[in-house]
Amino acid sequence: MEQVISADRPEWVPVFTGVSVRVFRKLVRIVARRGGEQTGTGRRWGLSLADRVLLVAVYYRTNLTFRQVALLFGISKSAANRVVDHLAPLLALAPVTREHGPDTVLIVDGTLVPTHDRGMSASSKNYRYSVTMQVVIDANTRLVVAVGEPTPGNRNDCRAYTDSGVDEQCRGANVLADGGYQGNPGVIMPYRQPRKGQPPLPQWKEDLNTVHKSVRARVEHALAHMKSWNILRNCRRTRDGVWHATRGIAQMRNLSMTA
Repeated sequence: MEQVISADRPEWVPVFTGVSVRVFRKLVRIVARRGGEQTGTGRRWGLSLADRVLLVAVYYRTNLTFRQVALLFGISKSAANRVVDHLAPLLALAPVTREHGPDTVLIVDGTLVPTHDRGMSASSKNYRYSVTMQVVIDANTRLVVAVGEPTPGNRNDCRAYTDSGVDEQCRGANVLADGGYQGNPGVIMPYRQPRKGQPPLPQWKEDLNTVHKSVRARVEHALAHMKSWNILRNCRRTRDGVWHATRGIAQMRNLSMTA
């Protein structure tokens, strides 16, 4: 099969991935440092490292099937599948390994990702089998700091926050969230509106809620940007596929913002 697109033609990179050539080259260097280059003996990859990284980025951006992606790169369907399996963990955002400082402000929110893997998903409020992905950003830089492991889509955010392990990656920081994270220590939520017949919130609490809402909107903007990558609208990957995809997209978003 003839290869249609290649990293050797950089004009195709932003067309098929939505990221600049500069960001793409940074991503290739990161993957190379993490062991993406083939060494030693054994059967060699038919594509260069840059082309393999491009294949994964195209797959995430377009959510084409492996048969369709394989045609673009002139390889077999099974080879395209192996490329994604091999490189997806190397593209992913690295987990937080140290405790944040007390001046750090993080924002957390969950989003539903429709997933074909029924072993980890559940029917949720979007009427599809989905998983909940917990995403944490830095309030100042707006960069993605952590992505929790997927949890069934019928779990509420307060449980998904701990079940996904993202709470451990937020340790030591001040964490802003919406009202769905009740019961999680250290999470700052807006003041709840009083029930009918009770006195209204004082003005100072209303003012704080307004500030809280304006700051917390930053994580919603981040999620909206990440879900422009079509794989997060209908992920066909199984096992850790949706987790690797979400962290990989977070990595590319961070690189784009710091380029």
